[in-house]
Amino acid sequence: FGSTSAQLNTSQPKSRTRGEFYFTWGYNRDWYSHSDIHIYRHDADPAKSYDFMLYHAKAQDKPDMWRWWQLDRLTIPQYDMNFGYLFNDKNDLGIEVGWNHLKYVVTPYQTIHIKGEVHGTPIDNIQPLYDTMVHIQHTNGNNYLLFSLVKRQKLIEGKHIKVSAIAKAGVGPMISYTIDTIFGDNDSGYFHYHGMVYAASVGIRANFFKHFFLQTDMQAGFANYTNTRLGHQHLGISTQHFYSFQWTYELGYSFALGKK
Repeated sequence: FGSTSAQLNTSQPKSRTRGEFYFTWGYNRDWYSHSDIHIYRHDADPAKSYDFMLYHAKAQDKPDMWRWWQLDRLTIPQYDMNFGYLFNDKNDLGIEVGWNHLKYVVTPYQTIHIKGEVHGTPIDNIQPLYDTMVHIQHTNGNNYLLFSLVKRQKLIEGKHIKVSAIAKAGVGPMISYTIDTIFGDNDSGYFHYHGMVYAASVGIRANFFKHFFLQTDMQAGFANYTNTRLGHQHLGISTQHFYSFQWTYELGYSFALGKK
């Protein structure tokens, strides 16, 4: 009995990996719901004042292309960059900070309902949206700075490959960059706070060669633009909200902090 007790007392608990950091880089395609856009500038001079709505405006992304030998164009297409930490606790939870560089272009020349007041004159027309009248594109871009909670669910754990499901829910500001034209007043854009975004995603992660992994996600988001500045003096404002759907494909690198 004494020998058995000694053996039990000297047994060691199974070691467990501490939390792990990871980084991902990848690209995306985006789709957007229609939205109502409120555009206004209140000025004492009626010739500079306007306040009108674009109803049910359509928009699209602008994927561009990156060629692997053109390193200076790495951030030209729509890209995603994420830094995260998995606690490796019993719930397999983690946290993540992500920069999602989507692009959003209000489709030019679409037939649209415009209603309101322009330079003191009422307007209520269904007409083409000429880009000399109104053109709005968040192409540098429609940027989501997301702070997310991450949940990992392990599916396959082999010797050389591990496959997991990944779910995220996050919120954060949009630090976007808008290029626009309002009645011939062109603005080349600048980065500023535009509003808030709320997003959730599900995806699959496949780990290989210990530290590397491939991941793909489907993300649904709600973007609430409340502070988009328009015109070269940034005196005009547009507000809108829309739903976005983003598909990403990413390469990642992870490293554990050791055993405990």
